[in-house]
Amino acid sequence: MFRVRFHGRGGQGIKTAGRILGTAFFLEGFEVQDAPRYGAERRGAPIFSYVRAATAPVRERGVIHRPNLVVVTDETLVQLPAAHVDEGIGARTVLLINSRHTAEEWRRRFSFSCRLVVFNGGQFSSEGDQVPAGTVCAGAAARLLGVISRSSLAGAIAEELAGHGAEAVAATEEAALAAFDALAGDSGLVSPQAPAAGGREAGSDWVDLAAEPVPEAAPTITAAGTSRLVQTGLWRTRRPVLDRSLCSRCHICLALCPEGGIGLDEEGFPVIDYRHCKGCLICAAQCPRHAIDTIPESSVEEEQSVGEEP
Repeated sequence: MFRVRFHGRGGQGIKTAGRILGTAFFLEGFEVQDAPRYGAERRGAPIFSYVRAATAPVRERGVIHRPNLVVVTDETLVQLPAAHVDEGIGARTVLLINSRHTAEEWRRRFSFSCRLVVFNGGQFSSEGDQVPAGTVCAGAAARLLGVISRSSLAGAIAEELAGHGAEAVAATEEAALAAFDALAGDSGLVSPQAPAAGGREAGSDWVDLAAEPVPEAAPTITAAGTSRLVQTGLWRTRRPVLDRSLCSRCHICLALCPEGGIGLDEEGFPVIDYRHCKGCLICAAQCPRHAIDTIPESSVEEEQSVGEEP
């Protein structure tokens, strides 16, 4: 399995870089999983993107703790603790840094135990093109992996940037392919790792929860949880009302209520807890029999409003 972790900043196309690399893997016949992870919602904040690819189904999920390729699109992130660039890096990891400094300078500044590749991504696109650093680095990463062809990389760029106009696609493709060609001497430097046993990557902080026995093949949430002492029914402007004559007791409304505000009576009919029902009306929208109507809360008599028992 290939595990690729991108590190960059907001505005550098990190999410797009992950998607381009993931699509290029897919075009080569791999099973793929790619996902971004955001930090603070502001331009320039650290952002991550994870790509997993294998010839078998990818069952791992979440953060990549043991990457075999780390791509840093902004060299200033290397010395930023919050960026976690060095997390899980070992002797077999390849670290790709987009930088104007040489690899020798980086080794002198930091004691890297991994294999280091440094390239200047800015030289592959003109200032007027404004190609994001992340997409250029995706081209370089594709070459290091050694299993992605030039045509698959170009096809992935065309697919992921299809809505951005021909000029933007052409400029991005030219820059990414130039980076791909520039690292021809390092093609295949990244070695795949065996998939983690049971779909759990080493170092992941998971908690195993036993499945609870249920009498029916459907989720049943019958408690108000953390909202128990807060009468969130005060937020409601419209009230869902059940028509028992139309209800088939499918319990879809119960399963989809985000507040756990619907229970069951002795006959299996839904009972709405108006103390905690916020009036989102998901139950009414999803009821296949249209057994739940909605009425304005202002039309409900005062003694039947928020404070009543379900």
